[in-house]
Amino acid sequence: MAAGTTTPAHILHHTATFFAETLSRPHLRRHVFSAFSNRLPSKSLVFASQTIENAISTTSSSIRSSSLRLAEKLLSRASDNTCLSSFLLSLAYSLSHRPVDASLSLLDVFRADPSLCRREIAPFLFEEMFLSHFLPVLDWYNHHRSNILASNPTPSYNLDSNSDERLSIASNSTTLLSKMSGDQASALKDLERDYEDLLDENCRIFAGYFKEVLLQNKDEKNLVAPPSIFLPIRSNIERGDEIVVSSDEDKKMINSQEFGSTNRRYNPMWTEADKSIELSNNGTKNLSRFPSFFPERVSPRFFTRNQVDDPNATHYSSSDSEAETEETIKPMALFDSQPAHKQKRPFSAEESSRSSPFSVMGDVDSSIGGGKHTPPKDFVCPITTHIFDDPVTLETGQTYERKAIQEWLERGNSTCPITRQKLHTGTVLPKTNYVLKRLIASWKEQNPGSDYSPYGGVQAVSESKFGASIRLASPNSVISQATVDATMSELRLAITDLCTSEVLRDAEMAVLRIERCWQEANADSEMMAMLSKPPVVNGFVETMFNSVDTKVLRSIVFLLTELGSRDDNVIQTLKRVDSDVECFVELFKKGLIEALVLVHLLRPAAESLVDMDIVDYLLEVLDDNANGDVPKMYITAKTAAVILLGQILQNSNEATLTEILKSVLSAKVIEKVLSSLEAERVEEKVAAVSILLRCMLEDGKCRNIIASKAKLAGVLEIFVDVNDYERFEIVHFLSELIKLNRRSLNEQILHILKEEGTFSTMHSLLTYLQNTPQTQSPIVAGLLLQLDLLVEPRKMSIYREEVIDALISSLRNSESPVAQISAAETLLSLQGRFSYSGKSLSRAILLKRAGIDRSYRAFMRKDQRRHNVSADPQDTMEEEKAAEDWEKRVAFVLVSHEFGLLFEALAEGLDNTNEDLYSICLMTASWLVHMLSILPDTGIVGAARVCLLKRFVSIFRSDKNTENRVLSMIALNTFVHDPEGLHDLSVHMKDILKGLRELKKSSVMAFEMLKVLSEEHDTSADLWNHQELCQEDCSENGEVLTITCFKGKLFSGHSDGTIKVWANKGSMIQIIQEVREHTKPVTSLAVLQSTDNLYSGSLDRTVRVWSVEEDGIHFEQVEEMKDQINSLVVANSMACYIPQGAGVKVHTWNNGSSKLLNQNKYAKCLALLQGKLYCGCQDNSIQEIDLVTGTMGNIQNGSKKLIKRASPIYALQVHDGFIYAASSSFDGSIVKIWSTSNYNLVGSLASTMEVRTMAVGSELIYLGCKGGTVEVWCKNKYNKVETLQTCSTTKIHCLALDANHDMLLVGTSEGRIQSWTLS
Repeated sequence: MAAGTTTPAHILHHTATFFAETLSRPHLRRHVFSAFSNRLPSKSLVFASQTIENAISTTSSSIRSSSLRLAEKLLSRASDNTCLSSFLLSLAYSLSHRPVDASLSLLDVFRADPSLCRREIAPFLFEEMFLSHFLPVLDWYNHHRSNILASNPTPSYNLDSNSDERLSIASNSTTLLSKMSGDQASALKDLERDYEDLLDENCRIFAGYFKEVLLQNKDEKNLVAPPSIFLPIRSNIERGDEIVVSSDEDKKMINSQEFGSTNRRYNPMWTEADKSIELSNNGTKNLSRFPSFFPERVSPRFFTRNQVDDPNATHYSSSDSEAETEETIKPMALFDSQPAHKQKRPFSAEESSRSSPFSVMGDVDSSIGGGKHTPPKDFVCPITTHIFDDPVTLETGQTYERKAIQEWLERGNSTCPITRQKLHTGTVLPKTNYVLKRLIASWKEQNPGSDYSPYGGVQAVSESKFGASIRLASPNSVISQATVDATMSELRLAITDLCTSEVLRDAEMAVLRIERCWQEANADSEMMAMLSKPPVVNGFVETMFNSVDTKVLRSIVFLLTELGSRDDNVIQTLKRVDSDVECFVELFKKGLIEALVLVHLLRPAAESLVDMDIVDYLLEVLDDNANGDVPKMYITAKTAAVILLGQILQNSNEATLTEILKSVLSAKVIEKVLSSLEAERVEEKVAAVSILLRCMLEDGKCRNIIASKAKLAGVLEIFVDVNDYERFEIVHFLSELIKLNRRSLNEQILHILKEEGTFSTMHSLLTYLQNTPQTQSPIVAGLLLQLDLLVEPRKMSIYREEVIDALISSLRNSESPVAQISAAETLLSLQGRFSYSGKSLSRAILLKRAGIDRSYRAFMRKDQRRHNVSADPQDTMEEEKAAEDWEKRVAFVLVSHEFGLLFEALAEGLDNTNEDLYSICLMTASWLVHMLSILPDTGIVGAARVCLLKRFVSIFRSDKNTENRVLSMIALNTFVHDPEGLHDLSVHMKDILKGLRELKKSSVMAFEMLKVLSEEHDTSADLWNHQELCQEDCSENGEVLTITCFKGKLFSGHSDGTIKVWANKGSMIQIIQEVREHTKPVTSLAVLQSTDNLYSGSLDRTVRVWSVEEDGIHFEQVEEMKDQINSLVVANSMACYIPQGAGVKVHTWNNGSSKLLNQNKYAKCLALLQGKLYCGCQDNSIQEIDLVTGTMGNIQNGSKKLIKRASPIYALQVHDGFIYAASSSFDGSIVKIWSTSNYNLVGSLASTMEVRTMAVGSELIYLGCKGGTVEVWCKNKYNKVETLQTCSTTKIHCLALDANHDMLLVGTSEGRIQSWTLS
């Protein structure tokens, strides 16, 4: 192997060591990131670093891999701060076990900023990999430095033994530089700068070389030769040419060198060659090492005592002018004032003793106070008087803040501000003094949260307020000192007048002067310290209490707002008196809009703000046109209004909250609040979210406006920056926002949430979910699951598993009912069915699927009318399809999780005594079990059956709420269609059938389930077991010829012309009315449901019309028919009846006319349905007559009369699309069944009895026979299931069923009425 060559293994070994140390030591990572922090990383890079930290700290491999993928995605798109992004990418690759990619990314950092890498990021790696190649650079530097030092030997100086004690702490390098000639110092400084540039350039070259080695030498057979070292040629001042030196030199020369590095960082100034010079207090030279050009800061008095007197030098001291000014102020402040016109506001003795107005105006140049956290004087810039941020050391040995000295030089100055020595560097400043910067950083770590102020020593300062202005203080305090002095002098006079004058006008003028000074000085830090003192703040407030001058009041509010926004102590001073807040609120209400900003800073309690009736005024401010001419402050009045309104809504009780929200909604400021979602301040965005959330909860219809106009990117951006309470507000807001009545709009918003924003919304939500309380986690989980399900469910998803586990955990947390209800509501809301106002339609949708859709249709019509919404049928169909697809997707992932684990949690919820939890779990369980009948069979039905079947049966059997019984029926329907489920249901069959019969009239699903169960259990006598309820004797009125039921009442017609009205009491019938208007037997009773009228036909040739009321029937009119009425059916405009002779008569109500139809037939019975009249005739024929067209068709042809025997049709019924006709059994069939659509015979009932009447129900057919018996036949199977015996000596004249087909009424020839029911 050639000398100086490098192998991939060599590179990977050193980088692996670096990564191992960095990843295992958190404080190293914090140090490295702090080194990058001065480059102002973007939020995406900050979030990427947090994601990598999460990957390092987590124990879950899935979370680690997810975090690393997210970090790589963020970093690959980062366009700013390539150094930091490359460094973070190298850590991500290292964690992903990609050592080559990690090394390549780290070498990119070396190429981008070699100086930062070798000093701060990876000094060890620089020494091990790079420095061994840089021997020619070191030789070059030593050679040129020796020439410079030898060209002008340093003269000796005799230092007085009584020199300042600070001499002992002065750095050796500073002393040496102060004794050099100007040309020597300038040459050394140029050399140092060239040396640093040379290291950087060669660092870049070799970083590229190492990358080439990694990319091309995987097998280490064909090694890449190292590049040549780049060196410039220096000859005195001449520069610009280049020289190339081979790097293949003996490495032993490097290894034998003592670099004298600290912290393993090489500096050529500390080499062995110059360890012969030292400096002692007596002035002799004995430097142990060559002086660095980065010395410690030395007191200015050290240089002024040792420099050569220059008669042309201008000595300047800012403290002199200020001392003179103070001497001028004191006698002016103590003059005799006129009689008092201003009430003085007292303050505490403590404030008076430590904070008088004269202490505020004390000597600006006073020495830095001592104390435990006081920084060393050498850490403070003499220009800005603040701790160094970017220190640079000039050739004079004096150190300054870079920005301050840069402006000093750019203004044309060519001397050092302190020593007045001439500078030879021009406007080009040396590099940062990293030694001093590291010392300052170490001191700050030992004194966290401290910042230095020349007027108050070290103090904790708010980062977002006053601290920033202190650290960035302008060097104008030195450059334009004369102007500043004049302003400060005027300020001191104004403060004196404000705090001591008893004349109101003087105090008012002082306020205006202070405001002018503030504007001119642009919030100077010195002025800030003076005005923030409690006596001055109290002076402002006293003047405000007494002044009526709008301009003065506006100035006071402005100044207090500016001071309070920068110093929390000002706010604390104002809060000591409660009336101050009330005063500022009153000023705001009377038109001083800017006072609202000050109220915001004071942060009074929400209750007190409500008591002060501020809400309506806040709503006025939210109108852009209401702000008027408001001076520019740190926030706008609108921002303050939004924040305060959000604070009030967050902290008000329910009653107050409702009233406030009504005002907010009626004021129509929603759109104004929406604009705050794009505001710059995080606090304003969070407040806007809180307002909009509560508006949606109060009046759901406003969510449609919010959804259509809200810009959600700004909300997503702040999610990682806010606290946990504010994060939950955001999640809750987004969860409510996607409760729209259109599924497509919900999914559009979900796509925006998933795709917009710098950070991954799903990853942020997952991280938040893992740390959020269980009472809040269901809402977070619900939102995250919906984002995950935007694409078709995959076999596995880290988000989905975490989310469903969190929901189940919360649902089973019996110690927290709030968490349980929240989890149950979240699960149900995932169905995705909502009204226009955002209310859940889950219950209504489930009832609709059970066939009870009246309430659903009524609710939807009412909702659309109330919100003036019209739905396009095409859009409705598309939305319904989208909703069904979403419902299937959600149900599939919920029921499939851990093979139906969710059903166990829902079963526990159904056993809970909390009614709300029980109701929600019932709806959720019914929905999911119902979806099992729609989804592909995955075997989950068995798990659901084991957990829930018995509970559903219990609810169906005993719950008093009909809708709850219907919901359980929906789930039982799924088990009915499952063979194992049907087997398990068999032991509960009696209870199930009883419930189904009760629901069959109102629910189509109940009817269908009865059909299925009938087919499965047609031979079981238990299914059709009737029992007699009661028997009423009406023999005094003759035979019972006709019975009908309507509106819970029974009507019977008797042979003596009496009509009786009975009340159905369940287990008995009770007579409530008896009328006798007919003179002959009542043969027919018919009900026209559209008019609630009862029609009675009699042999007295009349039809009487009765209105059915709650208390009975009332006679309305009589129609003369000219013929006896034997059988009567009615429609809206006509009545049809069988006369004494042949044919059927049709009577028109309007004109009383009649016509005869079917004249060739003797009709025995009639049935009327939808304008078609069905006639059963004496000759066994059946005709269908269209009453509109008059056309007639034969359903069954008549037969010729046999000798002494006829076969008439005695009973005819039309039900569910079938015609049931009963006649004599001459051909073996008592009842024949035809289809009304094609007249095909579809079935028959074989009986040996003589049937005289018939009633058809939803499941059974009842045949009333001549011998007093009633046969019961199964409607579906056409088999007889039971025989009811009334009396052997009687005839059955009529049969009727109640509305639910549960009660059978029998009228006999003996004048008895019997009632039977299924037991």
